[in-house]
Amino acid sequence: MKIDVFRAKGLSSVFLAFLLILTCGVFMGLKLKIDDITRNKIPGASIIYIPSGKYLKFGTFGNPSLLADLVYLWAIQYFSTYTIVDRYENLDRIFSIIAELDPRYLDPYEVGAVIAYYEAENLEMALKILDKGLEKNPDQWIFPYEAGQYARFRKEYELAQEYFKKAMEIEGAPDFMKRLYADATFMTVDYKSSWETWMEIYQTAEDERIKKIASNHLYRVKAAIDRRTIRRAIIKFHEKYGRNPSDLSRLIRAGFLKSIPKDLDGNEYIYDPKTGKVGTSIIPWKR
Repeated sequence: MKIDVFRAKGLSSVFLAFLLILTCGVFMGLKLKIDDITRNKIPGASIIYIPSGKYLKFGTFGNPSLLADLVYLWAIQYFSTYTIVDRYENLDRIFSIIAELDPRYLDPYEVGAVIAYYEAENLEMALKILDKGLEKNPDQWIFPYEAGQYARFRKEYELAQEYFKKAMEIEGAPDFMKRLYADATFMTVDYKSSWETWMEIYQTAEDERIKKIASNHLYRVKAAIDRRTIRRAIIKFHEKYGRNPSDLSRLIRAGFLKSIPKDLDGNEYIYDPKTGKVGTSIIPWKR
């Protein structure tokens, strides 16, 4: 009796495997057929008829990850075919299909974003794919981290700040995520928040190297705040007297400043009366 049960289970497994292979064969056959269509007549025709992932699942008999692999491998080849000029139009759709087939398949989200950002030069699409990755895998800090990096590369610092904040709040995210967030915050000119974050990093860091990095950033943040304060006073002085002050002490005499700020190390800032520019006496990273 037990032998008959095992035989039945074995035959069932073989049958399901056969159906899965047959389904994949039909899928690939359809792809090859469509590939025969002249590209210049129907650009990108090989992906027009691929159904959504939720419908494809019905043909996998409980093994959608195998089909996700096949679609993923095909997608890499397709998007690497530079003669298909409109290949990026269905980029999001194809990687959405893979996500529907196997939401926990992490590589396609990252590769899809790479293609979108570097090949298609479409930041919005790259972020959309990574957002989908985070939606399907909320425990993966890698997706908001990479989204933040892409935003930072494009100097979209507010977006980068938002993504790094998401990443650093996910359990298991590395410590450097908070540093990226603090730096992006600085670039948005939110000096107060940046100072507070870097101060927290400095006070909690056990590694002396990290403390030094935080200290240098604190120096940069304070310098930015002080320089902005001094520059505003110089502008007011110029509006009143029609010239820049010969030295910063005149800003006190004119009543525009109560005192001249000094950098984090207690040094005076460098001032050029000809240009009105204010700078630090040392580069933060060489302190």
